[in-house]
Amino acid sequence: MEVANVLHMTEGIGDYSYAKNSLFQQKVILMTKSITDEAISALYRGLSTGETICIAELSCSSGPNTFLPVSQLIQTIREECTSNGQQFPEFHVFLNDLPGNDFYTIFQLLPTFHEDLKKQNMRSGDGLFDPPNCFVAGVAGSFYTRLFPSKKLHFVHSSYSLHWLSQVPDGIENNRGTIYAAKELVKGGRMVLTMPGRENEHHLSNVCRFLLEPLAIALKDLVTEGLIEKEKVNSFNVLVYCPSPAEIKYIVEKEGSFTVDLLKTLEHQMDSCEGYNEAQSVRAFAQAFW
Repeated sequence: MEVANVLHMTEGIGDYSYAKNSLFQQKVILMTKSITDEAISALYRGLSTGETICIAELSCSSGPNTFLPVSQLIQTIREECTSNGQQFPEFHVFLNDLPGNDFYTIFQLLPTFHEDLKKQNMRSGDGLFDPPNCFVAGVAGSFYTRLFPSKKLHFVHSSYSLHWLSQVPDGIENNRGTIYAAKELVKGGRMVLTMPGRENEHHLSNVCRFLLEPLAIALKDLVTEGLIEKEKVNSFNVLVYCPSPAEIKYIVEKEGSFTVDLLKTLEHQMDSCEGYNEAQSVRAFAQAFW
């Protein structure tokens, strides 16, 4: 079965949903805010005044985290416009994930998102922004395929999604013809990509263990208790890969479509008291496989 047809976070807003169990991912988005702010500011300074800014949030999942980076980007542009006395642009935001994603919950959150933007405007007191000037659309599909028209996007953001894959693509160092983001971004466009990785070339980093060890322990216990067959567990492969900075730099430079402005390693771990939250987070992504 194709991974794209089954992979999705646990839907809804219940106790076991991704929306209720993605605090770790939210903290990562907040940790990288300064990097995202700098990138979107540099992009905006090179655009024509009043130009519509097209933003893509890749692998947006569902829940509050979906709109968090979008709100941050809009707020940063607001501050740029206010400081320079410029007209506030319109925004076209594309929320992308695989077809099995819970887009219904996302669209239910749209009124809250626009209301929050309105409150931001009232707090700023600049009167530059009317929430309907931010147009949101859902885009279902894998970002390993073509999703957008040529030269459509100004800014691409993705957090904690690029580690998901079914297998290492063939000829990854030389697949220039299938780097679709290079075709979809305008000249001078920017991307901020955050992913779990490892500091060195050892393949069992702390982040990889955070993703895999709780699940492995739980599956082993289920086998011991006779609730699941050992053969099924042995045939189960978690479809993640956590790269090192050296790997990323090598691949990007060798392929040649993009340049790396900043490649930074950040460390973030859950406290020991957050063990329950860690287990819930793992369940939120692993449940779809069963």
